[in-house]
Amino acid sequence: MVRSSAPVMELLTVVRRLNLKSWCIGAGVIRSLVWDHLHGFNVPSEYDDVDVVYFDDTALKSQDAELTQLLKHAYPSVKWEVTNQARIHEWFLDVYSQTVPPLKSLAEGVATWPEYATCVGVSLAKDDSIHIVAPHGLEDLFNLKIRHNNIRASSAAFAKRVASKRFIERWPKLSVISD
Repeated sequence: MVRSSAPVMELLTVVRRLNLKSWCIGAGVIRSLVWDHLHGFNVPSEYDDVDVVYFDDTALKSQDAELTQLLKHAYPSVKWEVTNQARIHEWFLDVYSQTVPPLKSLAEGVATWPEYATCVGVSLAKDDSIHIVAPHGLEDLFNLKIRHNNIRASSAAFAKRVASKRFIERWPKLSVISD
């Protein structure tokens, strides 16, 4: 599916040029690609942003903004969201006044996203091979299930997210699995 999507391959190619060691495009772009395909949609869903996550425990806090600017310059029609998972604990403290332990890897960061079906990322290696980060597997994604991942998101936040993202309206074959 990834290879057959020219827009997703173009996004992956642009991000690969940043030469990050451990990275992926994840969340909505990948989830929508799969769910659109499984619903037989001929026109791909629009995505609000492109989540680029990476892991670099040596990077300065300012690197996310610098990488975002590089991506905006290379591909200005996309709203890029770049986040270093090695510093996400600082973000939680700054934004939510919540103390969470530092993450140890890209996969550990992806594993904390609000729904298991969204805990999937894809990267493009220098040899053009596609790498998948799916710490909870791909079953929920491909079985059209929206199930709460409670590692960081509360049940209330999950319910609000399901409603605001209009998952069922956009992809009617989905089923929401309650806690």
